[in-house]
Amino acid sequence: MANLKSSAKRARQNINQNAQNSYFRTTARTYVKRARAQIEAKELDAAKEEVQKAIKALDKAAQKGAIHPNNAARRKSNLMKALNKAQTMTQ
Repeated sequence: MANLKSSAKRARQNINQNAQNSYFRTTARTYVKRARAQIEAKELDAAKEEVQKAIKALDKAAQKGAIHPNNAARRKSNLMKALNKAQTMTQ
């Protein structure tokens, strides 16, 4: 239990921030998983839409501080590489 008023407030803030960070992280992970599933299923039109949603979710998570910006950039890069590779394989 916090002894000081400021440390009690910080503990309350940490609980709220943890909940928000968890939401943004899990949302981003979900969209990335959906995009990867569409890419592996060779459904490229749906995959493009899912990749865009995943990129948006990753950018939002990085903006809010839930994940590091370089982490978001790496994941977006890997998604785009996978999508581009799938597109060239079908042509």
